[in-house]
Amino acid sequence: MSSKKSGKKSDKTMATGDRAILPEGAKTIPIYIMGQKYDVPETLTILKAMEYAGFQFIRGCGCRGGICGACSTVYRIPGDYKLQVGLACQTVVEPDMYLAQIPFYPANRASYQLDELEGKPEEIFKLYPEVFRCVACNACTKACPMDVKVLDYVSAIKQGNIAKAAQLSFDCIQCGLCASRCMGELPQYHFAQLARRIYGSKIAPRSEHLEKRVKEIESGKYDEMLKKLTQMSQSELEKLYVEREREPDTSVPGEWMPKETKYL
Repeated sequence: MSSKKSGKKSDKTMATGDRAILPEGAKTIPIYIMGQKYDVPETLTILKAMEYAGFQFIRGCGCRGGICGACSTVYRIPGDYKLQVGLACQTVVEPDMYLAQIPFYPANRASYQLDELEGKPEEIFKLYPEVFRCVACNACTKACPMDVKVLDYVSAIKQGNIAKAAQLSFDCIQCGLCASRCMGELPQYHFAQLARRIYGSKIAPRSEHLEKRVKEIESGKYDEMLKKLTQMSQSELEKLYVEREREPDTSVPGEWMPKETKYL
């Protein structure tokens, strides 16, 4: 995440992202951003507190909801020996918090061509031999803001179970905080990304429904429908969307079918 100081602080009530309106009478607390002290409302996330302090984000703060991974933050609370980590969009400020941003964690990343891989565990071992430096301390899992079981997927890779590693790492957002706490200096999230890529391209069964749909698209089955949609006005599209047939929330998965099936 990259930011710059605007040089002025707004005196307006701020929308927080966590709460649409700043609570009346909210207390301010001191925090330290890159060593400089700022007084900010105690209800804000780190991301919003930095904006309140006058910082303007120029890149790397896209989602603001905890699934982007670009706002990795390291911070320390006075009197606590532990160096904390978190995402700026999730973590609420604490009094006297000292924080610093990590826009990109410089972990080693192997170079490979996916279409040249066969999907064997040995290929991961060759590209990332450091996977065997893992000492199973579990610091990586404790650092993960998405509650991914990092040690478990690293262990699955070491055991050659790429499918399990891909499944366990599915929610990884590539923030790099696991690597920042690793005693063995592993780039765990790069292992996971490779495992998911191999699983999706080499191991997972091909979807018959997807193959069928691709053939239908290539045959022009949907051309007329798409042409009609592009000629509609915005109000017509909104009306069509609102009145569309929807699957009931209580339907049994796999059993419901719409009345209009010509586009299925």
